[in-house]
Amino acid sequence: MKNSIFKRLMPFSILVIIAIAVLFVQTNANFSDESKYNPADVTWILVATALVFIMTPGLAFFYGGMVHRKNVLSTMIKSVVAAGIVGVLWIVVGYSLCFGESINGFIGNPMTHLFFKDVMSSEPWPLAPTIPRGLFAFYQLMFAVITPGLVVGAVAERIRFTSYILFTVLFSIFVYAPLAHMTWHPDGLLFQMGALDFAGGTVVHISAGCAALAGALVLKRRKVHLEHKEIPPANIPYVLIGTSLLWFGWFGFNAGSALAANGLAVSAFATTNTAAAAAGLSWMFFDVLRGKKPSVLGFCIGAVVGLVAITPAAGFVSIHHSIFIGVVAAVISNIVVYFKSKSSLDDTLDVFPCHGVGGMVGVVMTGIFATKLINGAGNDGLFFGNAAFFWVQIKTLFIAVGYSFILSYIIFKIVNFIEPIRVSSEEEELGLDESQHSENYTQGTLLSKEEFIAS
Repeated sequence: MKNSIFKRLMPFSILVIIAIAVLFVQTNANFSDESKYNPADVTWILVATALVFIMTPGLAFFYGGMVHRKNVLSTMIKSVVAAGIVGVLWIVVGYSLCFGESINGFIGNPMTHLFFKDVMSSEPWPLAPTIPRGLFAFYQLMFAVITPGLVVGAVAERIRFTSYILFTVLFSIFVYAPLAHMTWHPDGLLFQMGALDFAGGTVVHISAGCAALAGALVLKRRKVHLEHKEIPPANIPYVLIGTSLLWFGWFGFNAGSALAANGLAVSAFATTNTAAAAAGLSWMFFDVLRGKKPSVLGFCIGAVVGLVAITPAAGFVSIHHSIFIGVVAAVISNIVVYFKSKSSLDDTLDVFPCHGVGGMVGVVMTGIFATKLINGAGNDGLFFGNAAFFWVQIKTLFIAVGYSFILSYIIFKIVNFIEPIRVSSEEEELGLDESQHSENYTQGTLLSKEEFIAS
């Protein structure tokens, strides 16, 4: 009984402690000298930040539409609640861990910008000299928000909500922050090694995809998966809306990573749209080749895979090569989904085959098709005769996959030790909307508990 009361008290108590602690933080914003900033760049990154944020509700619709209707709300809120959890954590210590003073190239010093100290008054971030550091920090926050949200799709329909909250905190600190620091901080290990990741193929998609694989292994299979039951998607129009919002927001995700309103942003914008278009068609047509009918889900999933694959390459490859990247990524992910469906792995919404494998394909393709003709700060890839850089990307791939999977697996085990991470069989049968949130959804209509179970 005492343990139950403690678990209920702890989340709110931590938030109250943070709220009180910030009262003692000195306000140090400085907007007196803004002549060093470029108004066009500031405007574009403000817009890009908002675009990346809209991907989070887009992801909620995308995932929510594909699960069973008794789990729609529980799936959607897990994506959206990350905006709250990571939004606060980022101010307290998250930004400092990612972009604070480097500790051996692995992670940022948490004290550098603890409670956002000096962020609003510091000099601009070295790689974004024309925008305020505070804007750069909030742009990066949106990447940190959506990453744990991606994991939701693999563990949907069986993970306890409170356990997911704890996982999000630990994942953000021990997986996302080190990878972001190593990849994007000028003193980071992967950055110093010469690895290129324009907008998060490694930091976001490989980390989330490998965490998804770890989560699926720890939580084990759902009852419906063991019984080989077909679960109809709750709302395919939700998936279409979610895909559209993700595609729309991804322009901020990739083009915004130029961190300026310039030609590189235009190039990244173009490669993003082209890869998504090619991948959506590739997935759909490949399904037809295999004897299936062209489907809404097929095109939507393929387009998202294309967006994932182009993410690390967006600012380094040409528009022409983005078509090849989109087509190849969709086919590879489609094949991995097929083999996964024949295995005992219960990755509910194919997060690992789509985001994990899609991110891996993107990192490799960057090593092949990157060219200094597009981005002088990048490198030439294998296609242009530079095998050395290609092997750098391969090493980056193995480091990111190994680190994110092992750490995520440990985190899931720790969370499970603190509190059972999986709902009971009765709660799973009832549905997580009802058992975790005392709410329910079915095709837009609220039903009684008895009607809902019967449905």
